[in-house]
Amino acid sequence: MSVFEQIDRILLTAAVVLVLVAGLLLLVRIWRGPSMLDRAISLDVIAALIIAGLGAKSAVALDSFYFPIMLVLAFLGFTGSVGIARFIAVRDRPAVTVPSRAQGQGTDETKEGPQ
Repeated sequence: MSVFEQIDRILLTAAVVLVLVAGLLLLVRIWRGPSMLDRAISLDVIAALIIAGLGAKSAVALDSFYFPIMLVLAFLGFTGSVGIARFIAVRDRPAVTVPSRAQGQGTDETKEGPQ
């Protein structure tokens, strides 16, 4: 085994260890997260870590079998993040008061979101 192959093995092993440590820290964040947004972001980052782990496995095995799987996981992670962001944006939208037209100058109606 040449020096370059040894360095390659050491770096790939370090990458796998770092991915595992990051995964454990993210599991702690999911368990203890103070809000649902923290938990949702942690799940998105775990999807990215799974992709990184598959990339490291592909590099160790010198195999490109996992590339389509990584692409699908990246797409699912992106759509999940966009869905969570849309949900949070709709939930946190301030209420807007609009004068009632049927009542004339009477009471105000409360409607959600921009008009």
